[in-house]
Amino acid sequence: MFQLGKTIVSEDIIEKEFVCNLAACKGKCCVDGEAGAPLEEEELQILLDTYPKVRPFLREEGIKAIEEQGLFMTEDGEYETPLIDGKDCAFVIFDDKNTAKCGIEEAYNQGEINWKKPISCHLYPIRIMDYSEFSAVNYHKWPICDDACSLGKELQVPVYKFVKEALIRKFGKNWYTELEKVAENYKK
Repeated sequence: MFQLGKTIVSEDIIEKEFVCNLAACKGKCCVDGEAGAPLEEEELQILLDTYPKVRPFLREEGIKAIEEQGLFMTEDGEYETPLIDGKDCAFVIFDDKNTAKCGIEEAYNQGEINWKKPISCHLYPIRIMDYSEFSAVNYHKWPICDDACSLGKELQVPVYKFVKEALIRKFGKNWYTELEKVAENYKK
């Protein structure tokens, strides 16, 4: 672990390699698991504001789950997206190859909204835990992402480079520049 500003960062994000391999996993992270995507408190209003433009991109099952459960729910004091029958994220859609994608991100890609998706999804496989004095930046290993680890290793892309855009979105360009310096020194 090392410190960057008010974050404590796991070396795993420098050491481990990762590149999503949707052709292999079909987006299982959006349909497997026991909870919805974690949401930050400031994302709740964004979700409320953007939902009317996201809704047309969603499946009927997702719309129904949102109508029944709301746009977000709390689990142990943490906010998350609702699930369809305890499985798929309510915002998941499928392409013609049956690969799970994010309906929010599709609305973003189509220029309907200017919010890409929840930061927890954008950062994955990095997970952030906020504490009173600092935020912990950790690598999350999940067996359904083994293909992503293999592809990352093959392409030699460390986790922090794979999620560069999301890390800058979360912590800023200066923080990411400092992370790159740490990573460069770490290799020596």
